[in-house]
Formats: sequence, structure tokens, C-alpha cells
Amino acid sequence: MVLASAVREYINRMLQDISGMKVLILDSHTVSIVSVVYSQSELLQKEVFLVELVDSISLSKEPMSHLKAVYFLRPISENIQYMKRQLASPRFGEYHLFFSNILNNTQLHILADSDEREVVQQVQEFYADFVAIDPFHFTLNATSNYMYMLPAVADPPKLQHICDRVVDGLAAIFLALKRRPVIRYSGTSDIAKRIAQEATKLMYQQESGLFDFRRTEISPLLLVIDRRDDPVTPLLNQWTYQAMVHELIGIQDNKVDLKNIGKVSKEQQEVVLSSEQDAFFKANMYENFGDIGMSIKRMVDEFQQVAKSNQNIQTIEDMAKFVDNYPEYRKMQGNVSKHVTLVTEMSKIVEERKLMLISQTEQELACNGGQGAAFEAVTNLLNNESVTDVDRLRLVMLYALRYEKDSPVQLMQLFNKLASRSPKYKPGLVQFLLKQAGVDKRTGDLYGNRDLLNIARNMARGLKGVENVYTQHQPLLFQIMESITKGRLRDVDYPFVGNHFQQARPQDVVIFIVGGTTYEESRSVAVQNATNSGIRFILGGSALLNSKRSFLKDLEEAQRIARSSTSVI
Repeated sequence: MVLASAVREYINRMLQDISGMKVLILDSHTVSIVSVVYSQSELLQKEVFLVELVDSISLSKEPMSHLKAVYFLRPISENIQYMKRQLASPRFGEYHLFFSNILNNTQLHILADSDEREVVQQVQEFYADFVAIDPFHFTLNATSNYMYMLPAVADPPKLQHICDRVVDGLAAIFLALKRRPVIRYSGTSDIAKRIAQEATKLMYQQESGLFDFRRTEISPLLLVIDRRDDPVTPLLNQWTYQAMVHELIGIQDNKVDLKNIGKVSKEQQEVVLSSEQDAFFKANMYENFGDIGMSIKRMVDEFQQVAKSNQNIQTIEDMAKFVDNYPEYRKMQGNVSKHVTLVTEMSKIVEERKLMLISQTEQELACNGGQGAAFEAVTNLLNNESVTDVDRLRLVMLYALRYEKDSPVQLMQLFNKLASRSPKYKPGLVQFLLKQAGVDKRTGDLYGNRDLLNIARNMARGLKGVENVYTQHQPLLFQIMESITKGRLRDVDYPFVGNHFQQARPQDVVIFIVGGTTYEESRSVAVQNATNSGIRFILGGSALLNSKRSFLKDLEEAQRIARSSTSVI
């Protein structure tokens, strides 16, 4: 609950101390921040009768002096300019300005100078500059996320922009938690090192007073790692509920767009999937696909019982009871319909794309050795007419990442086969992935075959067998959390920044992945936190990934820029 609670508390404080009718004005970033923790009906309860975006409110000239304007914006120059223009000819009776991060003195002076009519009642910093999608998982929805794959010379301003966005987000996380962390980073990653150093500079030098909470507990750990250390996880098909919905349909700010799916009712065209607002989803978000079917059947049976009892209205008391329970009944009906629609659609996609067959080979590539059998399995799937282009590409990528040093001849055969079967994919995309995230570029032991402890653990797991062949993969993040819990995270792989070292095992750890997180990793964090190891892990990333719509898209965009810039190649 930690992240969502912090953001909810900030929004409560914004809205409840300002009495009367209000308009809430957000920007394209803060609309996501608010929407994942606050529903429309909750905003109405706080007397918010209008929610507008700051750029569209600028276009309107209609006076609304009866309304109090509550602005919640990121402190970026664009928003300060919007405020400057809006304060020059104010439309609202009062202006209450809240910013999601640290305002600098110049920005404060601009706001003060613009308020000639003295309509601004307050200016405050509320540190909620992140999207709290799950209790222990946040994202920054960063634009130009692909920049993490490119060297600084490719586009220095754009790279600086993404670094600034990440540092701002991390600053807000720790200001919301009221802690200052010790910072480590992935040793082979230039961008992870740069972000770690800039965050250290902000927290220990530029704004040291703001981060000095004078607390005696052990400092939390911030570990900044690079998506390229584990390129396997975002390439895999998923078989647990939340991760599967994102992989096959797509989740954006805890909402799923179902407009393009068959015949769905108007109110079901966009549905909310939030563990905060949906008890069934909270109980089943990490369950396997097979178990979800059984859980949904139980939910449908319960709903049918309720529907039957509602049909049996015979007395005035029955009628009164039905009217009292009707809102709850409608909510239950909507929930049943939502989950049945999602599972039905995913079952259809699984069948059409032959994902169970494909996923078995993916899991073997990610988890087990046996290069000869893997080559045969991938070749057979490349020849299968039912396999889509994107699934062929992912299979070749997973094979290349695993066996890049072992079988150059067979790897070249697969490249040629992919080019002939799926010509829509630009030649060289798999090679570009290896250049970005091959074995020589990665920190950590991705396949558990470098470190003796990991080799022993994998052998033990192989002897024990796996519960489910489709969910046997564990992301690199799982190993990292285990190493932190046991005090074995190696300094040589994950150096500290400056002279701020960990004195003892931390109680809070924020792991930030530059390049983005996946819901499989979010599940790993939830499972780890449930073990009560004495450490609370929080996961964050610059974006939220699935294979086709984000990870591969970022890879293609980075490759395009690399090709157009001779200095990068």
C-alpha cells in the first residue's frame, strides 16, 4: 500500500482543505498519477465538479469565478508558462497551486510576478511525481524511453531529458517516503551510473537540507539497474493474470482498452484493473491462467445466485432490500462481465497464435540448456504457418541471447530463416539486440551459468522439477533481491556512488530499472515481500513494458537512430 497511500494522502490534503466547488487542473503526466489512485466518484465526493487538462483550459476564456481552481502539475517550464498566461487574466475565483516535485527559485519568482491580481492562495510541493500502479510498483511513463539504449553522443538533449525525468521521479519517491538512500548502480551501464551520480548530487549536495530527515534507522538502498542486464523477461509470453492482460491486450495506467474487441457494451469499452478497487483482481492478479478460469467460474456462480435471489421479489421488504443492494449488484455485474470478457479474449489470442506451443520453447530457452534441441524447436516454429511474425522474431532473439557464443553457424541459419519467413522485420534487429544486451554488456548472471552458487541452485531446481512449465522462468531481479536479502550483492558488479556506504542490511530497497519494468518482475517483488524477510522491496521503472508494443518498439526506434547517426554505430 505504501506508494498508492502516499499519493492518495497528498491528493486528500490538496482537496479536503479547500471548501466549496472546485475544478481540478492537471497536465498529461499528473492525470496518470491521479487516475491510478483516485476514482471519478471519489473526486465528486471532494466537490470536484470538473477535471481539465492545463493546455485545454488555456484555450477557454469563459469566466468561472464561482469555482476554485486546484492545479496539480509537474514543475516543468512549459507548465510554468501556462500558469503565467492564466494568471495574467484569471478565470477562477481562487488559485491553489500544487507541484509534484521541487520548484526552483526562478519558477517561484515567475509565479509570484504573474500573480498581479493576487488570486493565488497557496503554492505547495507535494512529492507525487510517479505513477503508483501497484502497492510496491511505480512507473514514470517516460517519453523517448528508447534513449537508454543509445550512447550520449546520439542525442545529448534527449538523453539528458530522460535522465532528468528519472532523477525527478526518484527524488519524489524518497521525499514521499521521507528517507535519503545510499545509492548503487549496475556497473556495466553508463546510463545507470549517470542517473545514480545525478541522484546522489541532488540528494546529498544541491538539496541536502530537503533530504535530511534526521532519522536514525539504517538508510534505505536505491539500486539503479539497466533493462539490458535482463532482456529476456520482456520478450517472454506471460501466464499470470495481470502480466498476461498487459502482454496480450495492454494496460495503460491500470486501464484496459476493449474498444476493438468484438461486441462489448459501452460501459465496458474501457475497464479498470486495479488491486485497490477490485477485490477479485487483487486476489487473482498473480495467479496462473488455468487457475483464473476456475476462479472466474466461481465468481459467475456466485453472481447467478445473487441474480436468482433478486428475481424472487414478493414483498415490499424484498423490493426495498433490492433497491438498497442495487448499486452493489450493478458493480458485481460489471466486474463479472469485465473479467469474463478479458479471459475469453485472451483464450482466443492464445489459441490463434499457438502461444502454449511457443511459450514452452521460450521457457526452455530462458531456463534450460540443451542447444541442439532448442535449435530444432525454434526452426520448427519458424516453419509453422500459424506462428506470427512477432513470435518468430522473439524466438530467434531468445535463442540468440542464450547461445550467441556457442553456435554462430546455427545462429546465422536462424537469422536467414527469419529474414525469409518474416521479411517485415528489418534485418539486423536481432544483431542490434546482441550489441545492446549481449553477454559482454550485461551485469549479473542472467542464465545462472557463471556463478557457482547459481549453477548449484539451477541443478537443484532441475532435479526437483517445476510446478508449471509455462511459469518456470524467474527474472534476474529475483536473483538480485535474493542477493540483497542475504547480503551478497557484489560491490564489483553494483558499485556504491561516492563515499556513502551501507552500514548494515537495509530495511527498504528501491530497485529502479532504466528502460522499464514488466509485470512479471512486479509479481516477483510481491512474492518476495510476502516472505517477510525483513526487507521491503519497491520496484520502479522509466516505462512499463510488454514485448511487442514497447520493448521491441523501443529496440526498433533505437536501431533506426543508430543507423542514421554514423557517430553511434
